[in-house]
Amino acid sequence: MKCILLCAGYATRLFPLTENFPKALLKIGNKPLLDYILEEVNKIEEVDKIYVVTNNRYYKHFEDWKNQKNNIKQIEVINDNTTSNDDRLGAIGDIMYVIEKNNIDDDLLIIAGDNLFTYKLCDVINYYNKVKKSIVCVKELDDINLLKRFAVAKIDENNKIISLVEKPEKVESNIGVYATYIYPKNIIKFFEQYKNEGNNMDSPGNFPQYLYKKDDVYAYKFDGECYDVGTFETLDEVNKLYSNKD
Repeated sequence: MKCILLCAGYATRLFPLTENFPKALLKIGNKPLLDYILEEVNKIEEVDKIYVVTNNRYYKHFEDWKNQKNNIKQIEVINDNTTSNDDRLGAIGDIMYVIEKNNIDDDLLIIAGDNLFTYKLCDVINYYNKVKKSIVCVKELDDINLLKRFAVAKIDENNKIISLVEKPEKVESNIGVYATYIYPKNIIKFFEQYKNEGNNMDSPGNFPQYLYKKDDVYAYKFDGECYDVGTFETLDEVNKLYSNKD
């Protein structure tokens, strides 16, 4: 299994803080946000390599971060060669870039590099090993306005997704989808198909919205929290939480 950490967005909502520094390396508590994700990925035996995909503006920062670490799993930083929000590839474009550049033919664990979560990735992997189908991580949410910012899923009695809408105008379920995904290697071919059909390459949640109509996708309901660190408000919130923990 290969892990792709998505860190190529330009985080414009956090400018000027992230204008020349990546959001995923901002300190939360006493260490970079990405370190929390890496600690969880390191616990997964199946993962034999980690790809951090970023852009040309942030590439050196991630290289410096990698070189300062003595990680138990191999990390490779991939530069998607974009320079601004205007020429970005989008999350799905970056996934495809990593797959094609490295000729990946393996199961994929894909995580947004700005998601700070308390659930255990090993539990997600254990669930994947039971169903052997694509997995999205979900949580039941009560806040309608929050759900409108997510991909929202409907599931059957076996937790298989029967409907999924990215950022719906009308919310018809309380199941929000978070940006942690597992795809078996036989799903890789669908990325090219998705692109060739002219679909949105930006948000990673757009791909499972497309995929569940082609192949089974299951929802893993996690216990705990997940924070999308995309605004100053959320950044302040998680810093307070993790400073207290420290």
